[in-house]
Amino acid sequence: MISKSILLKLLFNSIKCYLAAWIPSLPAPASKMIRHFLIPVAALWSSVVFAAAVNPLTVDIGTDDARRFANLMKDNAVPTAEVLQREYLDRAGPGVKIFTPMRIVNAERLARNVASKPDTYRYAIRECLPRLPALRSDLRAIYLAFSGLLPERPLPAIEVVFGALNSGGTASSDTQVIGLEVTCPPGTTPEQFRTRMRGFFAHETVHTWQEAETPQALADPLLSQALREGVADYLANLVTGEIPEPERDAWARQRESWLWEEFKHDRQFMQSDSESLRKPGASPRFKRWFANYGSAPEGWPSEAGYWIGMRIAEAYVNRASDKQAAIRKLVELEDPAAILEASGYKN
Repeated sequence: MISKSILLKLLFNSIKCYLAAWIPSLPAPASKMIRHFLIPVAALWSSVVFAAAVNPLTVDIGTDDARRFANLMKDNAVPTAEVLQREYLDRAGPGVKIFTPMRIVNAERLARNVASKPDTYRYAIRECLPRLPALRSDLRAIYLAFSGLLPERPLPAIEVVFGALNSGGTASSDTQVIGLEVTCPPGTTPEQFRTRMRGFFAHETVHTWQEAETPQALADPLLSQALREGVADYLANLVTGEIPEPERDAWARQRESWLWEEFKHDRQFMQSDSESLRKPGASPRFKRWFANYGSAPEGWPSEAGYWIGMRIAEAYVNRASDKQAAIRKLVELEDPAAILEASGYKN
């Protein structure tokens, strides 16, 4: 599947070639007008269209939002909602703008979370914010790996922010955003931080490529979510060589058959329940597997559904004769049930 940015680039190059062949046949005044006006305008348009696709050799980690937040906590200050609104949310860069609607929500919510655990934020500011420049080479290596695996996919910009203690990361169509207070909790060592950030760089990149859910996906919300997250974890494992959340992986592998039976049961219930289909994220069965950071079922690791989706993705690619085509199908994720069937997972 050719990305939109590549299609636009091909279109622009075709127009440019056509103009180059057509201009010499025009009267001199018209030819001069096109050369001095239309071609520069077309070039400007093309530069805007392709700005979102970053170069893996020069990509950097955006920290302006994170540093602005850090300044608000200098000298042991705990910023109020008014200060956070004025100095952080009203002056939001691209990262905070993406993180606000579903994660930060508003200044009052953010202020409550900061006041409840100021030392968590101070630890991330002191220990991990200064380490981000050293991770630039890791980010570039991961992006170069993705460029080889899926060369048609544009790579996103990356921003680091401080959120409301509820999300390590998210993504829009052209930017991935990482919440530093979650990826760097108190006690995190430099090596743990590096490993975690490498995983987020890779995982969130995949989310920038995923389109809106299809009707088939909406009719199967638990499996769809498992594959959206699991495919991101599977590809992150491919390009980093590191297993996402190794403690979760070890826990799940010891009870894989039982875990799959639990997942199947919840999936079937949600498929047949109109309220679960209308608001899947509100379903207790959905929350057993997703959106439960810090509130997973007793004895479970957080986000066990990611692991189920990763195992299905792995089985799907292992069975495919054309593995790169299979990976493209996983990213497109048009029909989750068809992916599961073709994977042969736990049949």
